[in-house]
Amino acid sequence: MEVFFIALLILLMAGALAMGYPVAFALPGSAILTIAIASLFGWLFAGDVDSYFAQDGPIQWLTAGVTNFRGIYWEVERDTLIAIPLFVFMGIMLQRSKIAEDLLVTMAQLFGPVPGGLGISVVIVGALLAATTGIVGATVVAMGLISLPAMLRNNYSHQLATGTIAASGTLGQIIPPSIVLIILADQLSSASDQASTARKAEYKEATGEFNMPGEFDITSTSAGDMFLGAFLPGLVLVGLYVAYILVFALIRPKSAPAVRREGAFDAQFMFRVFLVLIPPLALILAVLGSIIMGIATVNQAGAIGAAGAIIMAGYRLLEGKRGAFIPAIMAIAAVVVIFILLGSFDLNVKSIDDGNDVLGITLAVIAVIVFLVAVIWSGWRVHKIDDTLRSVMIETAKTTSMVFIILLGAAMLTAAFRAFGGEELVKDFLGGLPGGFWTQFVVVMAVIFVLGFFLDFIEIAVVVVPIVAPILLEDPSANITAVWLGVMIGVNMQTSFLTPPFGFALFYLRGVAPPVVKTTSMYKGVIAFISLQLLGLVIVGFFPPLVNFLPNQSFLSAETAPPPKNPRLQACIEENVFAFYDENRQDLITAIEQGKRIEIGFLPEKRANEISGSFDKALATFQAVEDVREAEQAVNAFAPQYRPIHRQVRKITFDLRDHEEEIEELEDAIRSLRRAENSADEIAEIEAEIAELEAEMEALTASKPDGWEDARKRYRGLASAEKRARLAYRRTVDQAYEPIMEIQQILSQADAFAEVEEQIVQLPQVIETGSNEDAIESIRQAESVLSALPDTSAIRSDLTQARRALTARTPDPEKAVEDAQKAVETYQTELAWRTRAAAELSSDLAAYDNAIAESIGLRQQDRLPSRMIGDMASCLAVHRDISLNF
Repeated sequence: MEVFFIALLILLMAGALAMGYPVAFALPGSAILTIAIASLFGWLFAGDVDSYFAQDGPIQWLTAGVTNFRGIYWEVERDTLIAIPLFVFMGIMLQRSKIAEDLLVTMAQLFGPVPGGLGISVVIVGALLAATTGIVGATVVAMGLISLPAMLRNNYSHQLATGTIAASGTLGQIIPPSIVLIILADQLSSASDQASTARKAEYKEATGEFNMPGEFDITSTSAGDMFLGAFLPGLVLVGLYVAYILVFALIRPKSAPAVRREGAFDAQFMFRVFLVLIPPLALILAVLGSIIMGIATVNQAGAIGAAGAIIMAGYRLLEGKRGAFIPAIMAIAAVVVIFILLGSFDLNVKSIDDGNDVLGITLAVIAVIVFLVAVIWSGWRVHKIDDTLRSVMIETAKTTSMVFIILLGAAMLTAAFRAFGGEELVKDFLGGLPGGFWTQFVVVMAVIFVLGFFLDFIEIAVVVVPIVAPILLEDPSANITAVWLGVMIGVNMQTSFLTPPFGFALFYLRGVAPPVVKTTSMYKGVIAFISLQLLGLVIVGFFPPLVNFLPNQSFLSAETAPPPKNPRLQACIEENVFAFYDENRQDLITAIEQGKRIEIGFLPEKRANEISGSFDKALATFQAVEDVREAEQAVNAFAPQYRPIHRQVRKITFDLRDHEEEIEELEDAIRSLRRAENSADEIAEIEAEIAELEAEMEALTASKPDGWEDARKRYRGLASAEKRARLAYRRTVDQAYEPIMEIQQILSQADAFAEVEEQIVQLPQVIETGSNEDAIESIRQAESVLSALPDTSAIRSDLTQARRALTARTPDPEKAVEDAQKAVETYQTELAWRTRAAAELSSDLAAYDNAIAESIGLRQQDRLPSRMIGDMASCLAVHRDISLNF
């Protein structure tokens, strides 16, 4: 019966949409009706409203709906969606300020002399508008009104002209900032959590270990990651469009002729191009650049974009009038001053030390006030001119409300789908497909593409993605990142704007195109661009670094970047460092041999032995590397033989698990039926079905390949050997560098250590001659000073004993003096060797440290060196098959 109600749910939703009901009401309405009907049928025919639910019941579904409502509107942690109204406001404001018109006219004049130049200009303007407004309807309408007549007037092919305009308008869905990317990030964040839980459960079942290594976990995403990940794929699409138009124009020059500009390409024209291009490019840099550089979160970048759009509209709506640019100039000057002050002063109000800091903060406050005046002045202009601000605010509220209501409705629909076991059905269907993950992925992409003929991108994002994303993300054989999956879905959904019969870009263009342009020409025109979008999808699919590189680069270069010791980074770090060892082995050995000749005999015996041993460990690094490579080679040699068997057994294991779950459901049904009268026949049928399933389970267990246990045991042994070899390598390099790092920290603080000599030496006398309270306070102060210095635990231990002797129930000043004297003696011994070592060893140790810090000592650094970030981002951008560990 659950399948019946799933079908009813889908039919109700499709019927409501087909009859023209708004999406915001069709989604929750179909869910509520289906839940109500299932509950009624359960109460009428089975005596229990939960009977026809695969999971929980109507009360739990309602609870899930309330939880989703709270999650969207009340949870402080779920702040991704805050960016939606900000970017919507930015886009609508720029659209109303006629920035699009300026760009289209100017770019057409600039690229006109090139074959297909008008089409190329439309694509470039579409990309720029995508990165600023991101509103498909406004972009298509603007280009249809301005560029289409010019293209038709110059004998452009109707198909090429309309296809170019419609496709270029849809770039706003994939080139950030994009509303669909924010929605996908929100949905994929939840999907990642579900997939992570499922993967951990699978790892526990496969290995018996309760804790899955962090490097095997799923890489989630955020709106910022989605923006960065979609940037290069968006440029790929732009490049494909431009290349197609150029080739088309060269093959059929009469259908896309070059258009000569009437005027000359003089300095005045180039200055006009500069004035038109700089504002949107500056806004793109401010919004995306702040995210890429880690200066701002997505929400903060949205606020930057909204403020920038107000300033741009403030001067554009007053174009040609005196003083139009004054607020913009004030804002630019204020921002420049703030950046100069950030480089010259510490502007943290909590760390004001002197008058210089006060001056810097005062100047920064003045600059901020000037900027606020510029924004308010521009906002007042926008408000007074044609009541633009009010209309923009109303449109922003409408669009944002629509998105949020659809999100709530989709959450209700998805919860209903799961309540009837729909998610398990989809999972079983995808899991039963031959070919593993990639077959599942292609099927999902095909379904999304087909749905794009009938549904809007928001409906697909909030209904389909929560169902299929956890299934695809969970699979360790592909081990894809959430950002890559999100961008692939985003590129795929972009076609929904072009595919008839409900291609919204075609509707927008039809509304402004002249009658001479036939609708069939528009449909034919977008076919080539749909094909290019699918080609772009294939390119991004085959080259995941196009998506993953920029998010990784941003992550590794941010102030909050993980240290090199982070488990997720180890595989890529070792790949990079091992190659460095191969290229620089002799130089490293020479540096180690020179380090061994450093005179350290005067150091404390324990410290000298540690440093001497660190040189031996450094030399042992190269053998440890060979051990890792040998173990890795053994695993790689056996893996091709083991992988088919492992894949077959995993499939059998999943089938067995499905049978077990089905048997549990049938047993629950039997327990329910036993409470009813005249149910013996039904119970007998179910028991027969259970017996059949148990027989199938026995057959499945017997179908495991011969030698599976031996193969599994051998692989796990090889994998364990590789793991031990890698851990041994990591211990070796850690032990090779830690003593060097510690002694350098000690020597760097030698002067500070010497400065407390008087304070330490006077303690015995203070204890003898002063009051207990004064002595205890002096000891506490000395302990506090020493605690900030490295390797002073022995001195502090003696001082602690002295303080305890004074704070005991019966104070013992004599013991306190004795312990304080011990502390003085220990201090003076330490001071002697530290002073000498700082003078004699610092330069030699620094030279040795420079030689090994970014190789042998890399794991002990606070962050990755800048030279490695690009290589590490590229390495992490590749999806690695980890299924053999499950």
